Formats: sequence, C-alpha cells, structure tokens
Amino acid sequence: MGKEKNPRRVAENEAMAKAKMLRTSPQKLNLVAALIRGKKVDKAIADLTFSKRRISQDVLKCLQSAIANAENNHGLDVDALVVTEAYCGKNLVMKRGRPRARGRFGKIMKPFSELTITVRQVGETA
Repeated sequence: MGKEKNPRRVAENEAMAKAKMLRTSPQKLNLVAALIRGKKVDKAIADLTFSKRRISQDVLKCLQSAIANAENNHGLDVDALVVTEAYCGKNLVMKRGRPRARGRFGKIMKPFSELTITVRQVGETA
C-alpha cells in the first residue's frame, strides 16, 4: 500500500518542461519565448538554433527537455508536436551596487527568470 499517484498537471496529449534560475530578465526571455510560441517543434528548434540572443540556447535546452518528456514519459509522437505554451516568470533578483559620487550608491539589479514550455500532439500522422 503506497501513496496514490499525483494527478497530471497537463492533458493526456501534452507534456511540459520548466527551466528555473535562467540568468536574464523576464522581459528579454519573453522575446525569445514569443519566437517559438505556436510553432511546430522542428521549426522552433531551427529558429532557436540560429537565434543571435544569448538566452536562446537555454530555451532550446528546455524545449528539447519537453520533447523528451513527451516521447519517453507520455508516449507521444515527436513529429506531431507543437509548442502550445511558452511563458516566463520572475524569479530571484540579486541586488548589487556600485559606489557613486558624493557618497551615493548605484543599484545594480541582476534578475533571474523561469521558463515553462508545454508541447501538444496535434493531428494523427499515418
């Protein structure tokens, strides 16, 4: 006799992955997340691979994790996956500073973000 299984957080034809403590602001991360939102996963991987933004490599890693979760944990077809949700949120903010003139102190904020990517299997490929 053990504990009951936790209910799934997403639907039966979906899989999810989260990336936490990404060292960028949520505003910059959202620009990259908007780049892949609603696209097929192979197109999204290509877009992230050739993106010039630094954080796109971390977003790519999270997307590949979501695809692996869909394939291995939920038995979904990789070729029929679409990025349904890609959203980010705030996380920790490191506060640093720099001495300025006349005894003042310049605040330097170093924000962290987290990213959630959900992929869904659409259509039946035969």
